[in-house]
Amino acid sequence: MASSRGREAQARAGRRRMGRVGVCALMACCLGLLLGPSAAAQPVDAPPEVRVIIDVSGSMRENDPERLSASALELLVSLLPEGTLAGVWTFGETVANPLPRGEVDGEWREQARRLRPSLAGAQPYTDIEAAVRAAADPEAEGWRHLVLLTDGVIDLPPARGPKPEVDAASRQRLLERLAPRLAGAGVVVHAIAFSGQADMALVESLSRTTGGLPAQVVSPESLLGAFLDIVERIYPADRIPLEAGRFVVEPGVEAFSALLFHDPDAEPLTLVAPDGGEYDAEAPPPNGRWQPGTRFDLLRVPEPMPGEWRVVGEIGADSRIGVASALALNTGALPATAFLGLPLPVEAWLTRHGVPFEGELAGLSLGAELTDADGRVQSAIRLEREGERFRGTLPAPALPGTARLTVRAEAEGFTRERVQAINLLAPLTAHHEPANRRVVLEARHPELDHGSARPWAELDGERLAVEPLAPRRWAVALPELDASIRRPLLLGAEVELGGETRELRLPRLVLFAEAATGLDLAASEGELAAERFHEDLAVGRDAAPEGRVARLVEGLNAWVAVGVTHWREAWQPRLAELARRPQAWAAAAGVALLVLLAWRWRARRDRRHQTHREDPHV
Repeated sequence: MASSRGREAQARAGRRRMGRVGVCALMACCLGLLLGPSAAAQPVDAPPEVRVIIDVSGSMRENDPERLSASALELLVSLLPEGTLAGVWTFGETVANPLPRGEVDGEWREQARRLRPSLAGAQPYTDIEAAVRAAADPEAEGWRHLVLLTDGVIDLPPARGPKPEVDAASRQRLLERLAPRLAGAGVVVHAIAFSGQADMALVESLSRTTGGLPAQVVSPESLLGAFLDIVERIYPADRIPLEAGRFVVEPGVEAFSALLFHDPDAEPLTLVAPDGGEYDAEAPPPNGRWQPGTRFDLLRVPEPMPGEWRVVGEIGADSRIGVASALALNTGALPATAFLGLPLPVEAWLTRHGVPFEGELAGLSLGAELTDADGRVQSAIRLEREGERFRGTLPAPALPGTARLTVRAEAEGFTRERVQAINLLAPLTAHHEPANRRVVLEARHPELDHGSARPWAELDGERLAVEPLAPRRWAVALPELDASIRRPLLLGAEVELGGETRELRLPRLVLFAEAATGLDLAASEGELAAERFHEDLAVGRDAAPEGRVARLVEGLNAWVAVGVTHWREAWQPRLAELARRPQAWAAAAGVALLVLLAWRWRARRDRRHQTHREDPHV
């Protein structure tokens, strides 16, 4: 009996171990899907290198009049940790390397600051492909992060070939050949576009393929914010909350760094210590460093006094306090790009001196939340403890755009945060091509292709044919339509990812959205909503009340559209033809006169026969 019970206990323990292994494998699989192939190929042991690529073509003088690229370089020089390998490349028609790769120290920072005058646009053309290739070529032991600052599109000199064919060929080589090769070699490209005329499709595709962050900036504040998101992705660090200019430093913190944004004409900032001591850029804290700037101040305070510190002066909402201490918060690899409709796994743990923390903190809890660009919380979860680590899965995001993923650890007298920017995209996009009478669907998610995605389309209650194009594209053939009438087109796809089947639904794509006539629902940007299938896909769709309402509204829209079309095609031409005949005008006037006389005769008769009625009374 004892041996039997022992065997049963061993079997249960084995099943528990297998369950834990299965959960870990599933989490790794989901994370791999979200990260894509580039992240898995990147080396993670060696420290990263940073290589800045700055566009110095002539158009930068117009699109970057405030010299934001120089401000971004200044911020990078200030934020790079000591000992990091970094370099600066410039490009226009040709590529130069004015600051070769070197170890970041005081001398390197001074050389980088002296580059500012040379960043004024001077070259007439823009060769982005050559610049990325040149900056990525030097080998490195760790990740190579290329930070591309540009304002336009690929524009090669006519001497290299007929235009625009030569530009299109360079763009195709960059996105279809060079970018995948860089991703496999551990090179990440973070692309920042300065102009509204920039090729954002190129910027987003290049960043997404290599696992980087794309951004389009139109102001100094947005540039610094985008640049800071990139720096924090390369060098993640612990933060402590900064609220109303106040933050609390607990005992044991080795140092804190404050990045304080402010307006260019703002009054100088003052830092007040817990004992009431006041410090500023002219008189920094003991052994501290305070670097004032036009739009931000950066200061570092070693061995700070425990207690509440206070910043006096107007500071921006993006200001932050980073801390270094023996007890630190760590997170698993977080993707630069996540996809709507797909859940987002999160993993975090604490370390002490770099070793997983096995002790206990009173009231310790870890959580994660996803907020949009305006700070509104999209979703939040509590991470559950599994041994030394805490894990959870955020619900599938529903809104596209740039978001913030915050992982927070809280205990008595202890708070740490890790914040990462994430670009939220739809797994599929839709684009209407009226000239070709079709809608083109294109997969953004790296795992979606003809084998894993089955798109569908519906117009006026009828399913349309969907044909495959390139390996990750589909075409929806449209019937002949009146371009003067808006029509809602339903789009979606059944996809298989991570062993699960899901339905991705495009809210509505409005065909001929600029038309003056038509009744449609809210216009769509082509982003997707998603819902998970349960046991029966057809039953799941029919059982949703909102699905029936949507189909009813779509039917009414289609009925109205058909009525308008019938009016335009049948009655309107007939009336127009009658209007051109003088006899028709005379007949219409005669009919109108008869109707008027009949109405007046009826009114007189009613008045003659009207009787006066009094209410009964006593």
